[in-house]
Amino acid sequence: MRCYNCGCQLSEKDFCTGCGADVALYKKIMYTSNFFYNEGLEKANVRDLSGAVISLRQSLKFNKRNIQARNLLGLVYFEMGEAVKGLSEWVISKNLRSKKNIADDYIITIQDNPSRLETINQTVKKYNLALGYCQQDSLDLAVIQLKKVLSLNPKYVRAHQLLALLYMKAEEWEKAKKELDKCRRIDTGNTTTQRYRKEVETVLETAAGPKTGTKTKKKKAVEDAVKYQSGNETIIQPVNNRESKGVSVALNIGIGIVIGVAAACFLILPARQSADTNNVQEELRAVSEQLDKKTSTIEEMEQQTKQLTEENEKLRQDLSNYSGNDGLLEVIDGLLDAVTVYMESPDNVEKLGEALEKIDKDAAGQVESPNFQSLYQILLTQAGPAVADSYYKSAMDAYQKEMYEDAITNFVKASEYDPENGDIWYNLGNAYRQNGDKEEAIDAYTRVVENFQGTEKARRSQSFLRELNEER
Repeated sequence: MRCYNCGCQLSEKDFCTGCGADVALYKKIMYTSNFFYNEGLEKANVRDLSGAVISLRQSLKFNKRNIQARNLLGLVYFEMGEAVKGLSEWVISKNLRSKKNIADDYIITIQDNPSRLETINQTVKKYNLALGYCQQDSLDLAVIQLKKVLSLNPKYVRAHQLLALLYMKAEEWEKAKKELDKCRRIDTGNTTTQRYRKEVETVLETAAGPKTGTKTKKKKAVEDAVKYQSGNETIIQPVNNRESKGVSVALNIGIGIVIGVAAACFLILPARQSADTNNVQEELRAVSEQLDKKTSTIEEMEQQTKQLTEENEKLRQDLSNYSGNDGLLEVIDGLLDAVTVYMESPDNVEKLGEALEKIDKDAAGQVESPNFQSLYQILLTQAGPAVADSYYKSAMDAYQKEMYEDAITNFVKASEYDPENGDIWYNLGNAYRQNGDKEEAIDAYTRVVENFQGTEKARRSQSFLRELNEER
């Protein structure tokens, strides 16, 4: 661990042996950040990805420059199917450390595979479209879109969870359980998955109920019989063997069959036909309504696609603004470098000037942070005159050697850091005049006349202006 003030290697003491700065609290913060990183690493190793995200985000709260924690967080997001979040973490990591950073390899791996980038883009679009269908209560269309999302990205945990929730609403509990099982295999510690799964298991156990066997009872057929004595023999004769009773039973059965067939022909069949006709009409009506609804939503979907495309382009532009050579992070890093140079060696004007030159003035003016603007103006106020004096001396040396182009360059830089110095503007006008740039010379002399009235250089500038205007 190195000192935040001088960069010296820290010892076990609570102060820096190099500069004497108090680093007790700083070391505690760094240790806490590393503790949460190790905890997140352990959770990621056992596929508790949600827990790993929480621990790694805690680590970055204590130390946003913990490159290992940020890269691991990107990997965990990518494993959960959150490719955009993963890329964002890697881009930030690369901007914090541009060299010897494995995040650069991750980004290049994805950027060199256009089909993978397109897959990520399509996944985000289809998932957002599925959310829109859920809000419109078009659950069938949402299920279709989610299946497409999971075919492109099978590890997208949120898509699995939303699909399981839609199955639960449709009371397709077995399908919901399968989706939640897939979520558990990807992320074992996700609380949302566990909550949904508990609900599904409760419903399935209730539906199964206690197993009860059906008891079959054996019935004994008891035949009524007539028993009488004939001599020494006892004769038993069943009553149901009578011929007349058998004929009567057969006749009654036949009549019942005829009546049943007649009832089926005249009562049941028309009712069934009417019910079938009604069912067909209902289905046709439902299909017609769905077609009308789909037709009405085509324009809506096209509008959503256009809006998503515009939002995607804006996000790409924002990402470029943050990570480009003249982006926000580059400007902030440039200002921090200049402040560091000024604090470490305020007398090294040449090095400070080089650090200030690396800051894009136009980009710095567009930074909306009041703290950034305040620090930038303080640095220019305190260090600007010294830097301007250095450029002014270099410009005068070049001017005396008749190297007017170099003189103009250094005079302009000096005027940027000390715009209220009349000598700079006067000699800048002289350099332009000697170099043949009459219009530029007129502008410089005019500024001297307007801002430094009553001075000798203003009087001379007025004289040069008359000569230049006569030569036009």
